[in-house]
Amino acid sequence: MEPVLLVRYAEIHLKGLNRPYFERSLMKRISLALRPLPVRVVREQGRVFVFDIPEAAMDEAADKLTRVFGIHSVSPALAVEKDWDAIVSAAKLLVGRRIEGLSEASFKVIARRADKRFFMRSQDICRTLGGLLLEPFDRLRVDVHEPDFYVGVEVRQEQTFLFAEERMGAGGMPVGTNGHAMLLISGGIDSPVAGHMIAKRGVRISAVHFYSYPYTSERAREKVIELTRILSGYAGEVSLYLVPFTEIQLAIYEKCPKSETTVLMRRLMMQIAERIAQNCGAQALVTGESIGQVASQTVESLTVTNDAVSLPVFRPLIGFDKEEIVTRAKAIGSYETSILPYEDCCTVFVPQHPVTRPKLEDIRRSEALVDFAPMIETAIAATEQLLIE
Repeated sequence: MEPVLLVRYAEIHLKGLNRPYFERSLMKRISLALRPLPVRVVREQGRVFVFDIPEAAMDEAADKLTRVFGIHSVSPALAVEKDWDAIVSAAKLLVGRRIEGLSEASFKVIARRADKRFFMRSQDICRTLGGLLLEPFDRLRVDVHEPDFYVGVEVRQEQTFLFAEERMGAGGMPVGTNGHAMLLISGGIDSPVAGHMIAKRGVRISAVHFYSYPYTSERAREKVIELTRILSGYAGEVSLYLVPFTEIQLAIYEKCPKSETTVLMRRLMMQIAERIAQNCGAQALVTGESIGQVASQTVESLTVTNDAVSLPVFRPLIGFDKEEIVTRAKAIGSYETSILPYEDCCTVFVPQHPVTRPKLEDIRRSEALVDFAPMIETAIAATEQLLIE
């Protein structure tokens, strides 16, 4: 009887001839998520099995895998020989653990006989095993419609796997199977959620953050690092680029029209983010903007911002309202960190009456008032890179 994690995936099943590539990518992500455990990851007939996990680490390992994109669900399981007595013993052990502390519970046996040579059909396994499980557990009853839990039996070529718990995973596609993008991450609620949503579609994420010391504090910097660390729990390791933005921000504030400072600041950020993205091989930019949330996120403002770069800009939150974004932030665990009261550079020098419908020709004219090129080079040269895991 050997403890094992049974991993299911969903969308990968639809990938046709490319399916083995996505399965191999998922297996790699599983191994990375469980480091430094020397696990053995095996793929077989639409399932992935993770062996060699110490029993004491099983619960934590299963929890980590629920955050790996591409995984539909995870079950701590037991692997036994294809012997009926061994199957019954393992099922009783799992059920005993599952109902410990409960006054009563209902269950249903579900069986999948991938090895058709096994002497019992799936429906016979369900019926016979269900009856045998009722004998030692007087608190247990069968409910085939709405059971409290399932006892799963999967008879495969080499072994049989049994489980009595299923933890839902993050879904999506394995990170790295759909390109590489650069996330503009602030200290706010929106950008970590945007990064999470893009990574869920299989995109590898790097991140860039702009700070304006001494107008922003060291605590604001640490806040962004922690948000990136939370994101890396789903997306794997993330390269975080910390860009000094004070000189550029002061130049905008001192020499450009006050009402346009926010839009101009966004354009300069996008230009720098694009340069860093191109240097590290990222193929797109990602922001947490949604239409109409603030003055710099009107359709006109977003159009002017897009004009500053040639890379595509992904905005996964574009149609979300704030309540929807907050709900997602809480679900991924970033909300409490995001609301810590440490300002980022986007909140410094905010104009009292920002332009909400900027015209591109006006913004370009204002941008030309300052030679930003050497400042951009200085900022990029002084950028600090951190690898967040």
